Amino acid sequence: MTIDDYILEHIDEEGAQLSRLYRDAHVRLLRPRMLSGPLQGRILKMLVRIHQPQRILEIGTYTGYATLCLAEALSPNGEIHTIEKDDEMEDFSREQFELSGLQDKIRLHIGDALEIIPQLEGNFDLVFIDADKRLYSEYYDLVFDKVNPGGIILADNTLWSGKVLEAPHSGDKQTCGIVDFNEKIKQDKRIEKVILPLRDGLTMIYKL
Repeated sequence: MTIDDYILEHIDEEGAQLSRLYRDAHVRLLRPRMLSGPLQGRILKMLVRIHQPQRILEIGTYTGYATLCLAEALSPNGEIHTIEKDDEMEDFSREQFELSGLQDKIRLHIGDALEIIPQLEGNFDLVFIDADKRLYSEYYDLVFDKVNPGGIILADNTLWSGKVLEAPHSGDKQTCGIVDFNEKIKQDKRIEKVILPLRDGLTMIYKL
């Protein structure tokens, strides 16, 4: 038994729908490892339970696994706006939302987040960034003024398989994007931040 196995045996289970989604992703999709998975999913749900946001913005829907984890702990009047660039994922994620019974809390936007975010009305209490790593800094700048003071921004994959420890090759745009984002967050005095060594790194940012 590994430490990860032990952890999963001693935390809340993901539930039947998320388990089915996880299986479906591994059968039907080419890159199933991109979804959040049980441990990160339970952490996302717990953060929503603790922070109690009314409006959440997710950048990068993919299968909708993380979306559903966030939605599980939302208040009855809460809502999630989630953006996915790949229109080929729409049928899969909408199917999962409907099977979960949480579809009324979820607003799925298909298209480029850089174009969609400026069009979204109102502010958000929590933002989860898990999309094109090359554009993390751009996503951050776009959403910052839309986050309420005291709100939280989460950024996934900020350790990027340890590649952040070495100077990235100029042609490795995704690693360059993560490294630039991490340095940007480090210097930003408007926030408090911490990187959790969870899976591939999860940065938690608190807007002062």
